[in-house]
Amino acid sequence: MMSAVAFHRDPLLPLLEAKQCMRSDLAYHKHFHEEYSIGLIDKGTTNAWCDGKLLQVDEGRLISFPPTMIHACQPQEDSDWEYKMLYIKPEWFQGLKQREIDQLYIPYLLEDGKNKACRLHLNRTMDAIARKGTPLEIESALIDLVQALVSQNASDLEHESPCKQDQKYVKSIREYLHAHFAEQVTLEGLEIETGISKFHLVRLFKKWSHLPPHAYQILLRINHAKAELAKQRPIADVAAEVGFYDQSHFAKAFFKIVGTTPQKYAFSI
Repeated sequence: MMSAVAFHRDPLLPLLEAKQCMRSDLAYHKHFHEEYSIGLIDKGTTNAWCDGKLLQVDEGRLISFPPTMIHACQPQEDSDWEYKMLYIKPEWFQGLKQREIDQLYIPYLLEDGKNKACRLHLNRTMDAIARKGTPLEIESALIDLVQALVSQNASDLEHESPCKQDQKYVKSIREYLHAHFAEQVTLEGLEIETGISKFHLVRLFKKWSHLPPHAYQILLRINHAKAELAKQRPIADVAAEVGFYDQSHFAKAFFKIVGTTPQKYAFSI
C-alpha cells in the first residue's frame, strides 16, 4: 500500500524528483524550492499563495512555481485533498531556447485546453516514475510535458522541413539504440552521441520515427526476446538479457506488443 506521502527518485536521473500526497490535513507555510515545480491537484481544492497573489486551484488544475519563488498551500476545509508534484532542477532545462525558458519562469494556472493536455503529460511522467520505468521513458515523458507547457499552440511543437542533417541525427539515434537496446539508455547519453539537446533530439526522433526513443527501444527489446524465446530459453534469463529486471514489467510490455504472454509465446513454437 502506498504511503500517504511518497517520494520517487531514480539514481540515473538526479535532477528529477516526484512526490505524491494523499493527506488532506497537510498545509504548507510560506516556503520555496530550489527546483522548478509543477503540481497537479488530483482531488479537492487548495488556496495557493504565490509571490503575493492568492489563487484557488481546483481539482484537475496544474500550477507551477519557478525556483526560489515564495509560495504556500492551504487545502480548503472539508476538502479531500490529493496532489502530485514534480521537482526539476534548473540544470535539466539546458537546451531549451531562451524564449521557452522565459515562459517557464512565471507562476501560472493554465487555460482549460492547455491544462488538459499538460495534465495528461504530467500523469504519464508520474506513472513512469512511480512504476520505475526506464530513464529514457521518464525523461521523454517529461520533455513532452515541458514542450506542452511552453508551446503557444500545436504548431510550436513541429519542426522545420526535413533536411539531411535531421535524417543524420535520427539515423545516429537509431543506430545507438540498436547497439545498446538492453542497456539503461539515457537522454544524456544520446545527447553526447548526437551532439544535440535532448529537447531537439526527442522532437526529431518522434517526427521521423513516429515513436519516442524509449518506445523504439522497447520494440527492439521485445523483438530480440521473441527470437530468444523461440530457442526455448528460460523466460527469466531472456527478460534480464533484454534489460527487464522485473519479469512482471517484461510480461506486460511483451503482451502489449505481441498480444500474448512470453510463456504462451514460447510454448506455442
